Amino acid sequence: MDILTLVGLVAGVVIVIIAMLANASALTFLNLPGLAIVLGGTFAVTLIKFRLPTVASSFRLAIRAAFTERLDHPRDLIREVGELARVVRKDGILGLESHDTDNAFLQKAINLCVDGHSPEMVEETLAQEIELTDERYEVAERVFRGIGESAPAIGMLGTLVGLVQMLNTLDDPSSIGPAMAIALLTTLYGAFIAQLIALPLADKLQLKAEDERRNHMLIATSIQNILKGQNPRVITEILSSFVSPDQRPSPQAGQEV
Repeated sequence: MDILTLVGLVAGVVIVIIAMLANASALTFLNLPGLAIVLGGTFAVTLIKFRLPTVASSFRLAIRAAFTERLDHPRDLIREVGELARVVRKDGILGLESHDTDNAFLQKAINLCVDGHSPEMVEETLAQEIELTDERYEVAERVFRGIGESAPAIGMLGTLVGLVQMLNTLDDPSSIGPAMAIALLTTLYGAFIAQLIALPLADKLQLKAEDERRNHMLIATSIQNILKGQNPRVITEILSSFVSPDQRPSPQAGQEV
């Protein structure tokens, strides 16, 4: 679980709520018509921009990427594929059949190799998987950036609605307060949704997409070199470019047995 994302989200929400409740009650900032305008309007605009299955899959991907799924560190992957290279060099490609890994992409690559497919087909299949994964992340990021753009705009729309209601009822002082509440709180709701939820999740999706693409490229490069019969030590040296110098595995990680 990516605990820092959860901590950041909770901390941001709590800080805003504490500031709101410093000199007022929670009911002061609760306005159901204004909340309905922002939530309903943002949801409607999102459905206009994207198909419902796309929105649903984007939310699932965001929750998984931001809160539950942790990516393998490239250093650990380099060690693992170094071990795979040594196994192949000693026992042949079928020696990978007994190797189990928690990385789904690496497991798929191993299965393709063990099934005896040509290096060209393995490379093409892995490249297609990388491209489709990038596309899923890109669409999910666009959905949340769209929400981040729509929520403040709908909030301003609610503000205009509240102002119009207030101006139309100036002769009735009792109606001015509720209309003004809608005018102000809809802007607050829109900014809250955009700045504390939607846009941070969009940035997190972009970061996770970059990290996952790096890992996938590392695995694809290692599999290509293993199929070429490259020396395990050389493979490790090639893959070391995927991590910063201070995080690179020791030379022993790729030495032959």
